[in-house]
Amino acid sequence: MAFSLRSFLVPFCIAAPVLLLGCASAYGPEANVALRPTVGSEVSGNLRFFQRKDVVQVTGEVRGLAPNTEHGFHIHEIGNCTSGDGMSAGGHFNPDGGPHGKYGERPSHAGDLPSLVADANGVARINFETRTISVKGGVADIAGRGLIVHRDPDDYKTQPTGNSGPRLACGVIATI
Repeated sequence: MAFSLRSFLVPFCIAAPVLLLGCASAYGPEANVALRPTVGSEVSGNLRFFQRKDVVQVTGEVRGLAPNTEHGFHIHEIGNCTSGDGMSAGGHFNPDGGPHGKYGERPSHAGDLPSLVADANGVARINFETRTISVKGGVADIAGRGLIVHRDPDDYKTQPTGNSGPRLACGVIATI
């Protein structure tokens, strides 16, 4: 039996999209964000959001922070970073209308994330899982929203923002 490229490619071309769809559903939707400095800041970073069933894995790093410092870190309502101070991103993402609080504790906003802790080189590495946000739609979907790094630590009690101070970096979360 002679080899025919056509007899090889036709079944492959039919099967490949099915296989790829299976891979996409196994891994789920993803999003990323490139954080850019606000005016007068040097803070920047990149993060990825991976949806795995009802859990979102968040990974990445933020650079340019003061060494050995803690910073408020929140998803904001509006995906707009055009104002030099990051205020165009609006307030915290809060689809349930709850009070501001500490990530992982109730009550808190969906936009309340773990604080960033910079190492001696001013780099904060992010790697956590959450069930309070989504990359696959619904009321907790973060696609098109803003991500903000603040200058100060979050006090977890001042409403509605945690008294985290000015915005050092801003980015818009985009699905991949």
